[in-house]
Amino acid sequence: MDKAYKNLQFLSSREARTPRILAEYLEPQTRFRHYNVNDTVVFFGSARAPAPDQAQSEMRRAEQLGDEQAIARARKQLTLSRYYDDARVLARTLTEWSKSLQQPMRRFIVCSGGGPGIMEAANRGASEAAGISIGLGISLPMEATANPYITRELGFEFHYFFMRKFWFVYLAKALVVFPGGFGTLDELFELLTLLQTGKTGKRMPIVLYGEEYWKELINFEAMVRWGTISAEDLELFHISSDPREALEHLQAELTRLYLDGARPSEI
Repeated sequence: MDKAYKNLQFLSSREARTPRILAEYLEPQTRFRHYNVNDTVVFFGSARAPAPDQAQSEMRRAEQLGDEQAIARARKQLTLSRYYDDARVLARTLTEWSKSLQQPMRRFIVCSGGGPGIMEAANRGASEAAGISIGLGISLPMEATANPYITRELGFEFHYFFMRKFWFVYLAKALVVFPGGFGTLDELFELLTLLQTGKTGKRMPIVLYGEEYWKELINFEAMVRWGTISAEDLELFHISSDPREALEHLQAELTRLYLDGARPSEI
C-alpha cells in the first residue's frame, strides 16, 4: 500500500491540484535559494523568431523553389531574425556587466520563458558570457519548452501559467520585451498593470525593444488621448532599437534603483 505522497495517480488528479500548485512554488524556491538567485532581468519575445543563419537558409530555399508565398514568409522571418541577434547581444553584454559587479547579492541573471526564438537567444547570449541563466518553461502542445542554452539546474517546466508568471515577476528587477505574439503581450500588460497599480512593491524598468514593431502594434498615445491611461503611464517603459542603448538604459536604471544605496527590502 503506497503512502499518499507516492501515489502518482492521486497526485495527477483534480483533488490534488492544491499540492501541485504548492510544488510549483516550493520546488523552484528551493533551487533559487540553493543557487543564490535573488534578482533577474526577464526577456520576453516571440518563440517564432529564428536565428539569422536559419532565416537565411530558409530564404535561399524559397528562392530556389521560386515560390512567391514562401519567399514572402521567409522575408518576414529574416526581418524577425534581427531581433534574435539583438536579444543575444543584449543578454551577453548584460551578463558581462553583471558579472563585473562587486556586490555579490546583485547578479541580474538573464531569465527567459525557456523556449525557442527570442527566449533561446537570451539564454544563448548569457551562456556566451559564461553566465548562468534561467528558463521558466511551460508544457505546451505546440512547441518544445527547453532550449539548449539554459543552465541545466535552472531549467523549469511549469504546468500552471499563473505560477510561472509569479516566478517571472517575483525575482525580476527589469524586463526586456522583444516583438512577440499573444503570450508576449499578455506578460507585458500584466507587468505594466502591476507597476501602474503599485502591486509589485518594487520598481522595475521595462524596455520595449524594437521601436518599429511596438509603434505599429500599439498606439499608447491614443490611449492617453482617450483618457484610458495617464500621460505619466508612458514613463513606465522605455523604447529602444539598439542593444548598446538598451544596455546603457538598463545599467543606469538598475544602478539607480538597486546598486546605489539600495535597502535590504529591495533585494
